[in-house]
Amino acid sequence: MLGGRGVRVGEHVKKSIDGLDFEWVTAKGEFKFEGQDAVLFWITDAMKAFFDTIEEISGIEASNLVLEATGFRQGLLVGEYFQKMKGVNPSEAADMITNTYATAGWGRTLVHNLNMETKTLTIEMKDSWEHKINEAQKKTRGGSFLPAHFAGIFSGLLSENIWYNVEQFQLEGYDSTVVKYFPSNITITDNIHQLSRKKELEHIVELEEMVDAKTKELQELVKKLSTPIIPVLDGIVVVPLIGKYDEERVEDLIDKTLHNLPSYQANYLILDFTGLDAKFSEQTFTLIEKLGASASLIGVRTVLVGISAQISVHIAKLGISMSAFDCFQTLQHGIHYALADMGKKQLT
Repeated sequence: MLGGRGVRVGEHVKKSIDGLDFEWVTAKGEFKFEGQDAVLFWITDAMKAFFDTIEEISGIEASNLVLEATGFRQGLLVGEYFQKMKGVNPSEAADMITNTYATAGWGRTLVHNLNMETKTLTIEMKDSWEHKINEAQKKTRGGSFLPAHFAGIFSGLLSENIWYNVEQFQLEGYDSTVVKYFPSNITITDNIHQLSRKKELEHIVELEEMVDAKTKELQELVKKLSTPIIPVLDGIVVVPLIGKYDEERVEDLIDKTLHNLPSYQANYLILDFTGLDAKFSEQTFTLIEKLGASASLIGVRTVLVGISAQISVHIAKLGISMSAFDCFQTLQHGIHYALADMGKKQLT
């Protein structure tokens, strides 16, 4: 016996149910339905695991599209097959297909209001295999395979692209699933491309957000590193100016410097121009002047050092007056000046 009951191993058995042929050739491990190789699976175990795996790997949205596309294309093959049968109109073909599916365990399917002129119809599905799988998955909304499958069938039968709209799912507590079908420009290929573009856009947005976040981190790091405040001796701090300074960076320089000067008990602020871009704008120097004026309000004198010949020429071309500051060529000279002005002796 096969599995302890039914067809014996080695037997060749044929059965006809409602005009449909089933055949078992157990010696070869074959099961045939209507003369074609077929296979049987447990719906709520094996098939559920199959659906769960697709969703786990592809995600809910992509897996729904995969099932929808597969259902439609399989249905199209069925519809085109019956459309070529002589002496069988679409209504008769629909009855043959739904009866065949019922015999194969697809649930009960009824076709209502098939209109050959408008090429519209309604399909009612009750206790379909897809419903049983979705129920086992504890979903609250039905799947897309069977609705799309019948869209494919009637696209083939009616020689026109047919699409669908689900009015209700049995899974939502209704007695059956009801689906409306109608001619449409919607195609499976378009849906696949649309999802691909959506995924690409989502990926681009994620990358942009990542770039923005990293840029902000870098900007914060630059702010911390580009304008360090260095206490060199009691009462003297040095701020090296490095690279180019736009308005935002100068404002950050002013805020950071003025905020930290009191904590160092500074009497002298030495701004070192050695690393400053030689072609700074007049606006940049105006903001540096603002820093010197603000520092003087809290009792700190500002000294400028590291002014090269190139920077001097550039300052002269801009017509900038340096009279408000004590200026020296090197940092060493500036520190000596500050020490002398404070009445201290230089340590050797």
